[in-house]
Amino acid sequence: MSSAGVTTLSVVPSEPLLSPKAFPFPSHLSLEDKSIFIYLSFSGSLTPIRVMEWDTIASVKFKIRRCKSLPFLTNKQKLVYAGRELARSDSLLKDYGVTGGNVLHLIIKLSDLQVINVKTSCGKEFTFQVERGRDVRYIKRRIAKRVKQFDDPEEQEIVCNGERLDDQRLIDDICCKHNDAVVRLFVRNKDVKVQRRPLELSILATDLIDEKRNVVNGETSRRNYDVGKEDTIRKSDAIQRTVPRKPPDRDFILEPVIINPKIELAPAIWNMVNSTYDGVDNGKYPIRSAEGTGGAYFMLDSAGQKYVSVFKPIDEEPMAVNNPRGLPLSLDGEGLKKGTRVGQGAFREVAAYVLDHPLSGRRKLFGDETGYAGVPPTLMIKCLHKAFNYPRELTPKIGSLQMFTENSGSCEDMGPGAFPVKEVHKISVLDIRLANADRHAGNILISKEEDNNQSVLIPIDHGYCLPTSFEDCTFEWLYWPQACQSYSPETIEYIKSLDAEEDIALLKFHGWDLPVECARTLRISTVLLKKGVERGLTPFAIGSMMCRESLNKESAIEEIVQAALDSVLPGTSEATFLDAVSQIMDLRLDEIVRSRL
Repeated sequence: MSSAGVTTLSVVPSEPLLSPKAFPFPSHLSLEDKSIFIYLSFSGSLTPIRVMEWDTIASVKFKIRRCKSLPFLTNKQKLVYAGRELARSDSLLKDYGVTGGNVLHLIIKLSDLQVINVKTSCGKEFTFQVERGRDVRYIKRRIAKRVKQFDDPEEQEIVCNGERLDDQRLIDDICCKHNDAVVRLFVRNKDVKVQRRPLELSILATDLIDEKRNVVNGETSRRNYDVGKEDTIRKSDAIQRTVPRKPPDRDFILEPVIINPKIELAPAIWNMVNSTYDGVDNGKYPIRSAEGTGGAYFMLDSAGQKYVSVFKPIDEEPMAVNNPRGLPLSLDGEGLKKGTRVGQGAFREVAAYVLDHPLSGRRKLFGDETGYAGVPPTLMIKCLHKAFNYPRELTPKIGSLQMFTENSGSCEDMGPGAFPVKEVHKISVLDIRLANADRHAGNILISKEEDNNQSVLIPIDHGYCLPTSFEDCTFEWLYWPQACQSYSPETIEYIKSLDAEEDIALLKFHGWDLPVECARTLRISTVLLKKGVERGLTPFAIGSMMCRESLNKESAIEEIVQAALDSVLPGTSEATFLDAVSQIMDLRLDEIVRSRL
């Protein structure tokens, strides 16, 4: 989740896209070319981009970047067709079933740069560019360098349509809220008795202006997460303020969803809930992230100085009924990734935290101790706020609330060579266990340890873990050099302590009765991880068995599962089937070991 705006392909259902009636068709092209036209919605017009069905996904995205009529597009794009993300860059369009005349939904991230035009009432005028993720405080510093009357940023006050802007307010937030091509701001000195002629600052909106204009920038290259640091948590006060009911004098709701009354939330969890509640109660609006395929909202503290959590409503997930990105509604309930269901992403986010056991032992309930992989504390909440996406009436939303951690960006901002081996290995253990279908560099944050300044990797965005099948498992770390090194003795002992049956029972205790197919995935992936480690295999060797080399070639674990299904009689118990999987897996792993001798 980071900065920028998004747009989506507009569906043209009335005519096939290759029909001359649907769009003026160049005379030198023929239907025999197997052409596919992607229509991009840009400033109210449709921009066609011609591709071939044998083009790779990477080449299609490259052509989009090269489109001269869309000068602000970057390489951070997501393509969706028939409810499935076209995530494998080396796969062909035709591998995904895309043929001539089909409509692809495109989600794009705009350039992080924003043109700022400053005018003074005395006739001065200058222009500069800033990143969309910059805040008002940064703008004040830039103005101070250019205008002597405002050389002290602390004495500046910026007002927009009568509203004084806080220093932490983001530029993209201002542009999106006012829904104008030019957002006019005024800069004045604080607490002056003599009226001064104001400095006018215009932000020229160069992003895609969608009809809804409901995308608010959360960040760009940096994501400010914050772990609660209060030593004393007013737990009883938190319960009183957030659990019972909606206060009569407030227009919002925020309360934890606790299915099992035996669960006692840890102080760190209560601190996150308290800080989030205080921010909303103090008028700090949730800020929708402009990155990603679903709705995710940055929640501020009471002072509006820092992010404390992120809320992901289940009805705003990709292809859900209230998705703010314009993705089509899922017709069969399947999510963007194979084996996932729309509306279950929040449960999977919480499950990843619950199953991220600390090194000291298994996580029995919620606890303050950080898990081995470092998944930030996460829980289910019920929340109502008018800043969320409500096409109709306002109703409370259920979703996941995850704590922020301070970071300096994500792994896509730098090469993997500098990452500590231990940090990469801990991510690999989590992803293999949970059969993560969406591990890319953008959802691994980078932080620093306070004592030795060493890099720490923080995994987030686990809405596509524990799928019903292994078809879409993807691990970006698989091709990092650290993945080819053996696990440390400490990590091996941690892996040996894992128990899928206890994990399934723990999730049930927390209120999620894991579906049979998802439980099977967890059991098989845990067994594979433990058996692979026993044979001295590296994260690369084990992870490679779970990921497909190409879209249409099954992975080794898929072949093992299919062979086990073929070997047992219909109606065979789950335990017997898993025994068959274990035996076939042993044979496959032994072959890998022998091939390495």
